[in-house]
Amino acid sequence: MAAIRAYLDYNASAPLLSAAREAMVAAFDAANPSSVHAEGRAARRLIDNARRDVAALVNGKAEHVVFTSGATEAASTLLTPDWQMGRGAIRMSRLYVCEADHPCLLNGGRFPADLVTRIGVGADGIVNLEALMAALAGHDKADGLPLVAIHAANNETGVIQPIDRIAEIVRAAGGILVVDAVQAAGRVSIDMSAGYADYVVLSSHKLGGPKGAGAFVAAADLMMPRPLINGGGQEKSHRGGTENLPGIVGFGAAARETLAGLNTIGAVRQRRDEVETIIKTLVPDVEIFGASAPRLANTTFFAIPGVKAETAQIAFDLAGVALSAGSACSSGKVGPSHVLKAMGHGDSLGALRVSVGAETGAEDIELFRAALAGIAARRAGREKAA
Repeated sequence: MAAIRAYLDYNASAPLLSAAREAMVAAFDAANPSSVHAEGRAARRLIDNARRDVAALVNGKAEHVVFTSGATEAASTLLTPDWQMGRGAIRMSRLYVCEADHPCLLNGGRFPADLVTRIGVGADGIVNLEALMAALAGHDKADGLPLVAIHAANNETGVIQPIDRIAEIVRAAGGILVVDAVQAAGRVSIDMSAGYADYVVLSSHKLGGPKGAGAFVAAADLMMPRPLINGGGQEKSHRGGTENLPGIVGFGAAARETLAGLNTIGAVRQRRDEVETIIKTLVPDVEIFGASAPRLANTTFFAIPGVKAETAQIAFDLAGVALSAGSACSSGKVGPSHVLKAMGHGDSLGALRVSVGAETGAEDIELFRAALAGIAARRAGREKAA
């Protein structure tokens, strides 16, 4: 195992920011934020500050942020047929998701499978807008409203969906739009005040905050989903249970740092482009998925013809390079990518994902180059022997 390693897996989890670590350490000794004494009120202020920082990340309102244990819980809370407006019940009669969505959306949350419609994507990974419009046009509103859930940016390919256009389509159909902004937040500008979505889902550890903290942000609080977790009235009764104070304040600190660093995304793109130049040079017949569509500045998802993704991933790991073979959200399992299948690559051997960040340096890129050179040389040797 190499003594020096390069971490190129930011889409799985960004390294913990020092600001987040410091905020968490300071919060570990804080009191229960639901307590009414001075110590409890001090803890509550920490949560209020974090709520403002998380809201600012998407230009939303602090009072519309609901903290959860992570993005999966946030999505499961929102993906339910049962909603309320004041004391009145509202029903979402069908859920529409994208075939390339993250599993936390694709699996339908609290909707039964027969009430979930999957919308396909093109070869570039962009959702089929015509199919979405057709599906919503056929929605029977007599039973309830349509709920549409889609990722803002794909966790594997980095492909960015046209959320503004999708929002127009959903509104025209009288539906509600939930956007999984886990990969997009802090990497592209999101403006909840401009009608970006009705609800967005966020994750702390993708921003450099702690794992085990997430949130959903509502554009307004007139209509909210039936709680997934009932308890003592925390989070305005939208999510019961004593708040994870260290996780929340770490999340807030990471959101604040990430928002301030949005103007450095050009440097991140340069690193990603360096990676792609190396790949194209060493593997001329490489396929980079989603390259024809708008993508996150930090992500490249590629396949080396004739080399299984898991085999290449092991080789990179042994050479000191941490990257992913697809999503890291399947308990360490490596298998066919449902994203590639949705894009029409069902027979692919799989793909490797490189995702860089602000801390990625020239030495990381050089370690990647050396590792890929070794893989390419062994591939060429096998082809020659054959």
